[in-house]
Amino acid sequence: MNNYKELKLWMKSMDLVVKVYSLTKKYPKDELFCLVQQSKRAVVSIPSNIAEGMGRNHRKDTVHFLHISRGSIYEIETLIYIGKSLDYISENEFKIISDDISECMKMLNGLISYQEKYIKK
Repeated sequence: MNNYKELKLWMKSMDLVVKVYSLTKKYPKDELFCLVQQSKRAVVSIPSNIAEGMGRNHRKDTVHFLHISRGSIYEIETLIYIGKSLDYISENEFKIISDDISECMKMLNGLISYQEKYIKK
């Protein structure tokens, strides 16, 4: 893979960024510097670390950045659960975004497994 922008995972994670930004616009103003900013940082980290990892010359470095991206997926998942618990997100919005997060997680886990197969031990 010469171009990370061709990865379905990267494209899907970019879509997730747009959805989270849109979703957090509805949060109360007093969450602007807490849940909103933390959610934005976490979701932006997903495609950013995928891109950075795919740009590395060594698979160990690539896998390292993919693991960082996976941590960010878990973080945004948790932040979305918090938003749901606080009734900032409707049940329908929660279902849609949770499904998108799960799909990204599965794709990322697959990419990590694929990359790890080729690391020289």
